[in-house]
Amino acid sequence: MVESTKVPALTRSIEIMNFIARHGPTSAATLISELAIPKSTLYLLLGELRKHRFVSVDAQDNYCLWTKLVELAEQALSKIDLRDIARRRLTQLMELTGLLCHLGIIDDGNAYYILKIESSATISVRSHEGKSLSLSRSGIGKCLLAWQPSPLRESIIDGLDYSPRTPTSITTPERMRQETDKIRRQGWSYDHGEDYPDVRCVAAPVFNGHNALTAAISVVGTRLQINDDNRDLIASQTIACAKDISRLLGWRSPFDLKAS
Repeated sequence: MVESTKVPALTRSIEIMNFIARHGPTSAATLISELAIPKSTLYLLLGELRKHRFVSVDAQDNYCLWTKLVELAEQALSKIDLRDIARRRLTQLMELTGLLCHLGIIDDGNAYYILKIESSATISVRSHEGKSLSLSRSGIGKCLLAWQPSPLRESIIDGLDYSPRTPTSITTPERMRQETDKIRRQGWSYDHGEDYPDVRCVAAPVFNGHNALTAAISVVGTRLQINDDNRDLIASQTIACAKDISRLLGWRSPFDLKAS
């Protein structure tokens, strides 16, 4: 029951949207009757749902689901599709390098793993899908940050927590700006034990058909698995994989365009 939930307003809002989804455009009177929500409470909830574009009112004063739900659905589906598209290429990268591989996204100023391809290496690094990542201390996080639009990137950089986790952690906004400039120039990022002392990570960006950043991929290992001797090779392999995934999303490199 609604009264037993810790967030009754949220539960009732979800009930309202579920009812409209099942029955189509619905009057306020019907919602009051069928959902047993007090009239004053219902109108407060409907007002908030309208404000955030979850519902609208048609010419007959019935409530309908509205554009925010379509927007959220498209965003969710795009992430699911991205996982499916990236999985095969990322698996090939894991087999090529013998190391753990990830696909990550940035959402509302935070980075997350959305796909993990585990390796069979004896030495492994612990991670999981859904894990939140630092934008200043992880390979994927720094890569995603580097390709944000300039005003947004600057805003995020100014708001990051620069408390050091290891001796190699980036500790100032100025140093972070230098790092993101370097990442954009060379086309890939590197986590040199900045969050965990013994972990190394190489990451590269994934773009869509509009040449907009969609995600980033990474190869992760210990300091014994990724080091000065093989880092550049792993970086080139990671970039190649990221470009393959980008092409599947409709991105075309300047060389592709010249050849067409």
